[in-house]
Amino acid sequence: MVHKVTTMSSIIFILLCGITLTSSHYFGTNSRANDQCFCKLKGSIDDCSCSVDTVDSFNNVKIHPRLQSLLVRDYFRFYKVNLLNPCPFWTDDSKCSMRHCHVRPCQDEDIPIGLKGEIPRHLHKAEVSVDKYLPENQQINCEQTAKDHNRELGYLNTTISSENYKEFERWQQHDDAQDNFCVRETSPGEYVDLLLNPEKFTGYRGPSAHRIWRTIYMENCFRPEKSPHNFIQSSQMNGMCLEKRAFYRVISGLHASINIHLSAKSLLSYQGQTLSLVSGTAEWGSNLEEFYRRFAPERTGGEGPNWLKNLYFIYLLELRALDKAAPYLEKEEYYTGDDAADEETRMAVKDVLQIVRSFPDHFNESCMFNGGAEAATLKEEFRQHFRNISRIMDCVGCDKCKLWGKLQIHGLGTALKILFSGKFDRWEPSVNNISRKQFYLERSEIVALMNAFGRLSESIFELEKFRQMMR
Repeated sequence: MVHKVTTMSSIIFILLCGITLTSSHYFGTNSRANDQCFCKLKGSIDDCSCSVDTVDSFNNVKIHPRLQSLLVRDYFRFYKVNLLNPCPFWTDDSKCSMRHCHVRPCQDEDIPIGLKGEIPRHLHKAEVSVDKYLPENQQINCEQTAKDHNRELGYLNTTISSENYKEFERWQQHDDAQDNFCVRETSPGEYVDLLLNPEKFTGYRGPSAHRIWRTIYMENCFRPEKSPHNFIQSSQMNGMCLEKRAFYRVISGLHASINIHLSAKSLLSYQGQTLSLVSGTAEWGSNLEEFYRRFAPERTGGEGPNWLKNLYFIYLLELRALDKAAPYLEKEEYYTGDDAADEETRMAVKDVLQIVRSFPDHFNESCMFNGGAEAATLKEEFRQHFRNISRIMDCVGCDKCKLWGKLQIHGLGTALKILFSGKFDRWEPSVNNISRKQFYLERSEIVALMNAFGRLSESIFELEKFRQMMR
């Protein structure tokens, strides 16, 4: 299927849109409605220099199959997350009772041995002590160098009080907060096997789910005046500056991506008395009616196709983050304790990054947040808005939805950190230990970044399936 992407994309953009769709001809092969959800997916992507069909071909042929094989590897399939944090904004007991909302816990014996302990945050292959590269007879011996000195006068007290250690932790938290676009969790939580808990429709909907997105859009997105809807109408976008448009588009694109996942992994049938029972069998698959309900122009005030286009915007933004971080990511050990598997993971990551670098029209983040003090203020406001959204993820009432919501927001926040923290712009590998003030990524950030981009890649891949179904 993937080798036909360019041709099918070209055909689909010629088809007409803006028509009325009724159930009697919904699946009709001659209906002008077949591609109306995709009617605006043509030409250049807003605020970017490349086109939709370029991204379709690049993702579906080159990126998607590589990510599918990479993300099943142990380093990327286990994600540490805290699903027990209380909602910081409102009291909500509307927990999803369906069994599909629950997250299957990880058994300790299933977790790779290399992930059970604390892994140094700067574990890079080319960033170790210079002493390691000296011949044994040339390595520094503190006893020998100090033999001609008075030991009492040269005594160094290396004890540090517990109070000072706590102060150091506060310093580190402050430094992290200056770079991070996501709020660091109060406790690390537990490992979850993402392959055992795939993102799919769980039945979580209604007031609780709507409140999550309403709070994100209405209270945390930059908005033009007199915008009563959760979404921002496309006609109002040009009145906003680039940075504010970009913020809305990444949130809208993430929302569209999640809706595509729910439509592509929808509950088609169920055998059992109720969905909440542990027993029973379910069938999952692509649900065209659900996709139509979420994106058809007549169901979305004409905005559904624009939301799909925002998916391409966030895809390009995260693609550029991987491109920018490639020199850093290529130096990671991807350590799990299995030397052979770790080497295969490193090679697979390098292969993906090589393809990422080959993309001809990357998102240009340098045109954002320019203009002195005013731009710096906007950048900080941008960061605080996104940190607030990361807090809202703790208010999701479905554990599986919360898991994937937190992971994808964490991955997007990591991409924003790479692009806009400023510390990565001049990063270069070195044989010296990395400085505290230099850029670094935690293991959880790397896992979230790759999996979040994998989710966007999967969404664009699934769009091609829905195009075929509509025809």
